[in-house]
Amino acid sequence: MGGMGFIQSNHSRILYNSTMISFNVSPPPPPTPMSSARMHPTPSPPSLGHRAGRSLGAHAMAFHKCATRQVMAEAGRAAGIKRFWYASSACIYPEHKQVKEDLDGAIGLKEDDAWPAQPQDAYGLEKLMTEELLMHYDSDFGMEARIGRFHNIYGPFGTWKGGREKAPAAFCRKAITATTEFEMWGNGKQTRSFCYIDDAVEGILRLMVSDYKKPLNIGSDEQVSMNDMAQMVMEIGGKSLPIKHIPGPEGVRGRNSDNTLIKQVLGWAPSTSLREGLGYTYKWISSQVDDYVNAGNAIETLTTSTVVGQTMTDKCDMGSKAAK
Repeated sequence: MGGMGFIQSNHSRILYNSTMISFNVSPPPPPTPMSSARMHPTPSPPSLGHRAGRSLGAHAMAFHKCATRQVMAEAGRAAGIKRFWYASSACIYPEHKQVKEDLDGAIGLKEDDAWPAQPQDAYGLEKLMTEELLMHYDSDFGMEARIGRFHNIYGPFGTWKGGREKAPAAFCRKAITATTEFEMWGNGKQTRSFCYIDDAVEGILRLMVSDYKKPLNIGSDEQVSMNDMAQMVMEIGGKSLPIKHIPGPEGVRGRNSDNTLIKQVLGWAPSTSLREGLGYTYKWISSQVDDYVNAGNAIETLTTSTVVGQTMTDKCDMGSKAAK
């Protein structure tokens, strides 16, 4: 959720007097311009943050990351850190609450839905375990934590091709490049909400300077089906293509953020509409497609999506990389 530098490159620029730490093995991308002019620097208290990261391999790796985060929390305590930011994820919510597109009539996933725990995979479970760890560090040692559960963050300057992009970016890319049909995994009835990056950054800042110490959803409550989002993106580009449904990863059937608590706690909630955010994202990806094609690449390679697998190795090359 928000890994490999997308959220970090936006919010680390305006979290003053803070430390950002990532345990991803790949180097983060270079800093990017702010995604829009609506963000304004806001000071935050001395803090240390850990951002959501891409899974490094098999599900068992998630529990190695739990141990790493415990070491990190202890390092923060020993260093006298007063406030710790943790980027959690909506993936912590029980799978059985997300098996229907309409969430069985619920308006969304609320914070206290997390327990009893039954996330869909190990990624969600290790996120939930780290939430609990940090709240215990607060009660035991007084190192406060601020925990944001991100719901599908998207926007300009994010990954837009290669298999690790999220649905909004993939849909924008396909709408821009496709000429005969719009490819989509699954039947398109699965639902999600998507939070624009500026709203995610604003949520981080507001939560960090608040006195709220429990996990809080940071996401949009505008639920949409994949079929409807595809139509929305094609309308932005002035296209009308048939949707070709093919087998592929689909995740849970339905997910949406219940923003009741964030409105009570912060007096605020993400407000950028999906159509507005997709408009910004579409425009940026369009410029990236132009650069890609002008560099001699075939535009046809951008009309489909790739399922990315994990490649494990029995040899560490970090030493050679450090020497460069």
